[in-house]
Amino acid sequence: MTPARSAPPPVLSHVDRRGRARMVDVGAKPATRREAVAEAFVSVSAEALAAARSGDAPKGSVLDTARLAGIGAAKACSALIPLCHPLPLDHADVEARLEDEGVRITARARCEARTGPDMEALTAASVAALTVYDMLKAVDRSMVIGPVRLLAKRGGKTGDWTAPEAEAPVAGQRDAHVG
Repeated sequence: MTPARSAPPPVLSHVDRRGRARMVDVGAKPATRREAVAEAFVSVSAEALAAARSGDAPKGSVLDTARLAGIGAAKACSALIPLCHPLPLDHADVEARLEDEGVRITARARCEARTGPDMEALTAASVAALTVYDMLKAVDRSMVIGPVRLLAKRGGKTGDWTAPEAEAPVAGQRDAHVG
């Protein structure tokens, strides 16, 4: 009986032949127009949501502060994540909106470069979510951040990609994460 052959392991672009982390050489790739969109969700209590909605949060405007923090994070991504290339962002934008059970953050980053701004969009969404937590922690320390995910990317060698709607996060997942 011949043993079944397994598929070869995936090639990891950030690992060299010795298994060490490395920065990918993108020098030979053409610069193309690229965009990425990411989101994060912060589940908050009704009291924290009311404070954010009314503008009575102890530290001030929750949504505006989160938006600015996210934009700054997109611009600083390569300083935060060791193997990310510094990208010449043409645009970074963050939207933070109140929903029934929390704050949904959508971050968008665009550039013309040799690699895409996926990490910039994810970093923007993540830091904006952390900022929501910081702005509301005096009211609710049981907030839950997540999921954080890439929604879409456009451009580059691999082309366009959009997250399947079936995997859309459920806003009411807060209780599943609280222990």
